Amino acid sequence: MSAIAVTDDLFFNRAGLDRGKSERTVAEALKGGDDGELFLEFNQSEALAFDDGKLKSASFDVTQGFGLRAVAGEAHAYAHASDLSDAALQRAAATVKAVHAGYGGTLAEPPQGTNRHLYSDDNPLAKMEFGAKVALLQEIDAYARAKDPRVKQVMASISGNWQAVQIIRGDGSRAADIRPLVRLNISVMVEENGRMETGSHGTGGRFAYELVVDPAHWRASVDEALRQAFVNLGSVPAPAGEMQVVLGAGWPGILLHEAIGHGLEGDFNRKKTSAFAGLMGKQVAAKGVTVIDDGTIHDRRGSLTIDDEGTPSQRTVLIEDGILTGYIQDRQNARLMGMKPTGNGRRQSFAHHPMPRMTNTIMLGGGHAPEEILKSVKKGLYAVNFGGGQVDITSGKFVFSASEAYLIEDGKVGPAVKGATLIGNGPDVLTKVSMIGNDMKLDPGIGTCGKDGQGVPVGVGQPTMRIDGLTVGGTAA
Repeated sequence: MSAIAVTDDLFFNRAGLDRGKSERTVAEALKGGDDGELFLEFNQSEALAFDDGKLKSASFDVTQGFGLRAVAGEAHAYAHASDLSDAALQRAAATVKAVHAGYGGTLAEPPQGTNRHLYSDDNPLAKMEFGAKVALLQEIDAYARAKDPRVKQVMASISGNWQAVQIIRGDGSRAADIRPLVRLNISVMVEENGRMETGSHGTGGRFAYELVVDPAHWRASVDEALRQAFVNLGSVPAPAGEMQVVLGAGWPGILLHEAIGHGLEGDFNRKKTSAFAGLMGKQVAAKGVTVIDDGTIHDRRGSLTIDDEGTPSQRTVLIEDGILTGYIQDRQNARLMGMKPTGNGRRQSFAHHPMPRMTNTIMLGGGHAPEEILKSVKKGLYAVNFGGGQVDITSGKFVFSASEAYLIEDGKVGPAVKGATLIGNGPDVLTKVSMIGNDMKLDPGIGTCGKDGQGVPVGVGQPTMRIDGLTVGGTAA
């Protein structure tokens, strides 16, 4: 069945909405405004967590509802409800109409449709029995503990999500999408001579459970979590000061996402609160730096066939060879800035309004082998994995903690270090990229991005790269 047929069945056959009445209500609510839509959502989700040899928690949830938005200039009104009924929709329409009372706008053209299909329609929650999921987590626990007697604790979780959405616009045009999402997380704690350290690894994407439950796949995830934990057992305090930093390929792209990606979102630039505001067409990064946001990669966690406004996702070049060439746009900010939407209008759920958000944000590869980059560093830090971090969009300043990092001495990777933080300014860091690897890699499918209280799944990716003159905060005396 097509996504339209599936969502018609969910919202108009099974729920309390009448399609004809809904379309007329939306048309009346948006008349006289600039834009807007009715966002209908049905969502099933589950999560199972195994800890200390037993099932610690298991949850299953079903939510459904609608969000109705009317846009007039820079203002918008939003009403939502979990009650899928004509009466609730009419009350929402009466509320949002107030934003364009006396305004007299012209309703924007709807997004172009697409026949592209980036992921399966399969519901992962229906493809694997509860008992099989519990057995999988037990097997993961047993495998990790059998690998090494130093393993003291194993935490494993599996989660799945199946989201069906339909978007109805004021002219009656409709778009729909069926979105699966799964994730497997593994964390281990090891102990040696009284010292305890942890390691973790996760994988996921827009597919059913088959991939993450494949023994070869989950065993590799356990092995990676154990490797990180044992590396940390031998770590020494991190040094502090300004030095050359080599970022590893893949997940370290989270620094790119946070420190640079958010600053390229349209709303921050329209309001001139981003460090990149007013720099379109200017050199903002070193030569060779090309950054894209690509929501069209098959099965990736951050990918979308259409965004939450109905616009097909796309591959948007943000920085090309160091030149700022584009912003991440939803419909409202794109219109106000005289630009085109890029398929980045995203929301956490029907209870949230859309705004410009990243999908899969990636720095493209260069011409250097990773070994060549490491050999070029006399003394520095090699950051392979990251934990938490924070960034100030206006100034671009960021602080990130490295969960796995090593000293580089005379071009060789030295001992692992603990407690390293990277401190810098996003736009400034881009200008200090001196070598870009040929090993561009995507993250394993675990990213979630927060903005204005909303969380959405995202992806990141980058090659190995060298940054000259980055401040490292350490714990060494």
